[in-house]
Amino acid sequence: MEWPIFERGINIWDPWRDIKQVKSEMDRILHRYAPERSVSAAEFPAINIWSNDETAIVTTEIAGIDPDDLDISVQGEQMTIRGSRGGYECTEGEIYHRRERGFGDFVRTIGLPFGVDADKVEAEYKKGVLTVSLPRAEHEKPKKISLKS
Repeated sequence: MEWPIFERGINIWDPWRDIKQVKSEMDRILHRYAPERSVSAAEFPAINIWSNDETAIVTTEIAGIDPDDLDISVQGEQMTIRGSRGGYECTEGEIYHRRERGFGDFVRTIGLPFGVDADKVEAEYKKGVLTVSLPRAEHEKPKKISLKS
């Protein structure tokens, strides 16, 4: 522990320095003994969605996941992404210094802005980004009504 700073004979105590020191020590202890954490549905994968009159587009970053370990399904106005990300296990003599990337099974279901034509849904996985194109179902498209005069 550091000694308090003395300035012109006055003891200046810095509580933030002490709090940082305690936090650092707790992080070190917890890091060594904390159980491994798995991916939380609320955390992973983060999703962006936008739409126009014809299509909704969903993108999500899922780097490090084999496309064969992904399952995408659409039902009504909901899309579900299900998958698994493996974790790295330390071998003898190795220890983690930081482990922030989640691992394990995940499921994420999101509401879509409209019903989609499930037969025309397309998905692409490129450079760790999944892009799903969801065309609006015919019965969901706005109908132009012609006026008779």
